[in-house]
Amino acid sequence: MFSVAWGVFAAAFGWIVATDFRGAAQRFHTLSHAAVPFGDADAPVVGVGFLRSLAGVFALAGPVVLVGGLMDVWGGETGSFGLPSVPAWVVVVEAAVVGVVLWRAWRRSGVLRREWEAGNGLRRIAVAGLTASLVAFVMALGFGGGTWMTASWLVGGLCGLALLPGGRPGKPSGTGAAGRRP
Repeated sequence: MFSVAWGVFAAAFGWIVATDFRGAAQRFHTLSHAAVPFGDADAPVVGVGFLRSLAGVFALAGPVVLVGGLMDVWGGETGSFGLPSVPAWVVVVEAAVVGVVLWRAWRRSGVLRREWEAGNGLRRIAVAGLTASLVAFVMALGFGGGTWMTASWLVGGLCGLALLPGGRPGKPSGTGAAGRRP
């Protein structure tokens, strides 16, 4: 099941960013710099061209992994799976990390807050789905639900992908430098 989820996400991410659908590569570059917890967010580490090339690898590998995963599912070689029990301290640390990430993303200058305020109904659903999937991922880790972890990872990834393309062509999205609040 993991191969199916990974293949879907990798193929979608790869094609959206590699083809720069509605400026998705530039938004991904901007959002990745806005999400950097330490350091200068304005200092470019890699350019948009490199990100598009890297996304092209995912665009080509994603469908291959997806087909392999679907063949496993069709052949009955996969099912729901559980994880070995995880020590409580790992779950607590994971919950703390997710809590800090969500706090940074939802504070006034955070990425998710800006997406929420600038978005329409579908964009807000994607932001809410991304937030809920992070919480569900930690809960599934605590309860040992491997299938639910994979499902929450896939839902969160697809919600994140829905946030990558900008609005209609020629319409600013409000996430770039001009959309930031002081």
